[in-house]
Amino acid sequence: MILFFMPAMIVYAAMLSYTIPSVEKYANGMKLFDLSPGGYSYEYAKELLTKLGESGRDLYLYNQLPLDFLYPGLFAISCSLLLSWLFLKIKNPSSSLFYFCFVPVAAGMFNYIENILIIGLITGYPDISPGQVELSSLVTIAKSVLTTLFFIVLTIVGIACFVKKGKNQIKDG
Repeated sequence: MILFFMPAMIVYAAMLSYTIPSVEKYANGMKLFDLSPGGYSYEYAKELLTKLGESGRDLYLYNQLPLDFLYPGLFAISCSLLLSWLFLKIKNPSSSLFYFCFVPVAAGMFNYIENILIIGLITGYPDISPGQVELSSLVTIAKSVLTTLFFIVLTIVGIACFVKKGKNQIKDG
């Protein structure tokens, strides 16, 4: 788990501290596609790509997105293993709750699809279609919902582990 978690956090920190702010400097206050959990419209996409200009689009394409192709797999594996480990502490492995371990995997897969669609938007600019933007936006929303669901499940399972440990200590003490 740590083998994947630490690299995931290093890549995430690099994106948050360097590549995303570098691209955002060109966006004049507009959020990047990947950071728009509620999605975005065709008009928004066109405006963002226009404001980024060639230099901003190149940074997005050649600096931010390569890191964002490392992150989803590392996130999916480490978070799935983390949930598995926590579920083993509170439930029988045959419990249907273990299916929640696939949520971060699904989030990672949608993140990869999102990245591919964003590459299409950047490289296709200015000739992008409303349908292309709508699909990209829907995938961004799906990724965001699944990522949020993972953190909700992680919080609930973490609390359940804490409560179970406390009960065991009371019983043993």
